[in-house]
Amino acid sequence: MNPKMIWANLAVDDLERTQQFYSELGFRINGSSKELTSVFFGDNSFVINFFVKDVLREAMKGELADTNVGGEVIFTLSAESKDDVDRWAEEVERVGGTVVSRPEEFGKGYYGFVFSDPHGHRFNVFFM
Repeated sequence: MNPKMIWANLAVDDLERTQQFYSELGFRINGSSKELTSVFFGDNSFVINFFVKDVLREAMKGELADTNVGGEVIFTLSAESKDDVDRWAEEVERVGGTVVSRPEEFGKGYYGFVFSDPHGHRFNVFFM
C-alpha cells in the first residue's frame, strides 16, 4: 500500500481556543468548521485536524484518551538552533501552552523541551 497522504486527528473541547493558540504560534490554519480546526505544520504542510471530542469519538468508534492523565501521541517539531528551542518555549507559555519540561540537553547533540497545548496534546521541540 502507498497512501497519498497521512494526517493526524486529535480531540479538543474548544475549537476557537485551539485555532487561536496555533495561529499565535505562527502555524497556518488549513480551514475550520463547527466540527474541526485544521492546522498545517512544517515545510511539508503536515496536517493535524483538531475535532470536537464528540465528533472524533463517534468516528473512532471508541473512547478517547484523557490527556489530563496520559497522552495519546507526542509530535516532534524541529528547531533550527538551541536559541530557537528557547524562543519556542517562551512563545508557547506566552500564548497559553504549558511547558512540561524546560529546554535541556538530551544526550549528545540533542536539545529540546516538551509542551502541551491548551487541551493537553503533547509536543516536543528538538534541535538535533
